[in-house]
Amino acid sequence: MELDDCRRFYAEEIRFEANIDSPTLVEAFARVPREKFLGPGPWQMVCPSLVLGTTTYRAIEDPRHLYHNVLIAIDVARELNSGHPSSLALWIDALSLRAGDRVFHLGCGVGYYTAIMAEVIGPGGSVVASEVDSDLAARARENLAGYPNVTVQACDGANFDAGACDAMLINAGVTHPHLPWLERLAEGGWIMLPLTFADSDRRAGMGLMLKITRDGGRFPVQVVSPVAIYSCTSVRDPRLEPLIGKALATKTLLKLKSVRRDPHEQTDTCILHREDVCLSNL
Repeated sequence: MELDDCRRFYAEEIRFEANIDSPTLVEAFARVPREKFLGPGPWQMVCPSLVLGTTTYRAIEDPRHLYHNVLIAIDVARELNSGHPSSLALWIDALSLRAGDRVFHLGCGVGYYTAIMAEVIGPGGSVVASEVDSDLAARARENLAGYPNVTVQACDGANFDAGACDAMLINAGVTHPHLPWLERLAEGGWIMLPLTFADSDRRAGMGLMLKITRDGGRFPVQVVSPVAIYSCTSVRDPRLEPLIGKALATKTLLKLKSVRRDPHEQTDTCILHREDVCLSNL
């Protein structure tokens, strides 16, 4: 099989794994060359390990073998990977991107999924990406040089104003919705937000991927999938960490229905409550 054939097969594999509705998104997976974004081979595929807490790798020398629903390392020393294709596909599909949309992508890594979204929205749209790791941001900027509708910022995306956006993919775990993201979301727009309980070293955590919609003055929430992801350390409230862990264990988080921004006293309808933002079952 030629590389183009492998990409097409891979896109169909992802379509079934993630149950993708958007044919434009499937086509984007068939077009974007994954090997370009991962750098020169050989590449290291992340393998399941029988030993809890350890990661093993397998070398891949043929770029055709990159076109499977597998994790590929981008920095073995730091155990950083490029993101699980079907998981990212599911989240991007949930954003219901349209031609001409303006998208914010926090935590773009080396830019592969940024390119996927840029393909979906077309030349009339734009993607603003941020990456806190300056080396990865430089790689992403180089990888995305062929997309004039994409900009990459080497910064903490929580402290960066991306402007008004139709969609946002937050690709790092948080303990609560960041108010500037809610405020910059266009009417009818969506945020994909990983709400996580971080592990002891706070590098990564697990939780649920939430889809937040802006509907007038309301922000309805839909639970999309489980998630395990590296943390956005600047959007983590230590007071909420144990509450998220408990709500995960008791499955209370599955009852989330909205993000509330109106001032109110904490009641039993508040699953995760802060003074400025509350995750509620109302």
